[in-house]
Amino acid sequence: MAVSEEQIAHALELFAGVGPMTTRKMFGGLGIYRDGQIFAVLMSDGVLKLKGAGDMIDVFEDQGWERWTYSREGSEKVTAMPYWTVPDDLLDDPEAASAWAQRAIEAL
Repeated sequence: MAVSEEQIAHALELFAGVGPMTTRKMFGGLGIYRDGQIFAVLMSDGVLKLKGAGDMIDVFEDQGWERWTYSREGSEKVTAMPYWTVPDDLLDDPEAASAWAQRAIEAL
């Protein structure tokens, strides 16, 4: 399943406060970039995630954000990706979502 134009528009509206963005579709989802650096992904299932690096890793963990993990079929090894799911309470709050995105961008 690929993300819809409506989902893409919503994600870009949420993060409008970070300034001009570009996007690139990948794997049924979408990478969201500012100044050529990816800072968020919109997954193919519509889940929005922010990239964490540096101090933001601890901040996301302390706030209880869910980290993206996966394991390959037939393997017990769990791989953690550097992305955390944007909490539901931010999905209707562009000002707060943009503030979190800006903090994540500054830590990249």
